[in-house]
Amino acid sequence: MNCQMLAEQIQKLQPNATTQDVARLCLLLANAHDELAPLTDERKLQTAWRQIGLKLQFATDQHAAMTSELEELASSDPKAFSQEQIWVLIRAIKVQSQILQMYVGHPVLDV
Repeated sequence: MNCQMLAEQIQKLQPNATTQDVARLCLLLANAHDELAPLTDERKLQTAWRQIGLKLQFATDQHAAMTSELEELASSDPKAFSQEQIWVLIRAIKVQSQILQMYVGHPVLDV
């Protein structure tokens, strides 16, 4: 199976999906599976699609929470950061790393 075939399968599952959503799902599915051939089976594709959707939703929720914390952190003086504020920065790096890892298909940073 190639990317075009995978995109056609995704469009059957989500006929109202935008081109960007289909491309994003193709990338995420391709990065999550070494072999795409099994995804020609509609059940396996639906299962993989749901798993990727859950991972993406989880990462998106984490990102939203971290963004809020980082906005609050940005208004404080970096010279006076507490240990907790440093941990906020480290968690933010980890969340960003997880999202990037999903899109590039391999570990980026292990924090």
